[in-house]
Amino acid sequence: MFSTIAMVALGGAFGAVSRYGVNVGATHFFGHGFPWGTVIVNVVGSFLMGIVIAKFAQADHLSPEMKSMIVTGFLGAFTTFSTFSLDFVTLWQRGEIIPAMLYMLGSVIISILALGAAMYIMRGAAA
Repeated sequence: MFSTIAMVALGGAFGAVSRYGVNVGATHFFGHGFPWGTVIVNVVGSFLMGIVIAKFAQADHLSPEMKSMIVTGFLGAFTTFSTFSLDFVTLWQRGEIIPAMLYMLGSVIISILALGAAMYIMRGAAA
């Protein structure tokens, strides 16, 4: 158990630093006007998630700790969107089209509303 937690933490550290590097690089190249860094990590993270999940399905030689380090640690810290994408595709591939669509729309809409509500509450609390 501890070794899995340590591996997830290690992967998370690398993922977070990588995300920061992409954001700094994107801001340097594209400026501050649009969140290009976020778009890049979401797309690249989702692409990488597709690669590693397909590879893990074929590779028995990787330990569960290594898989957790890459998927939960690195990709989880690099972008949670990759996990969201995997969950959606998993539901879709199982033929659970309506739950997949509800998951997608609900996750995006409710998350945005939750962020807005928290900002509204905190601004009111600061006044």
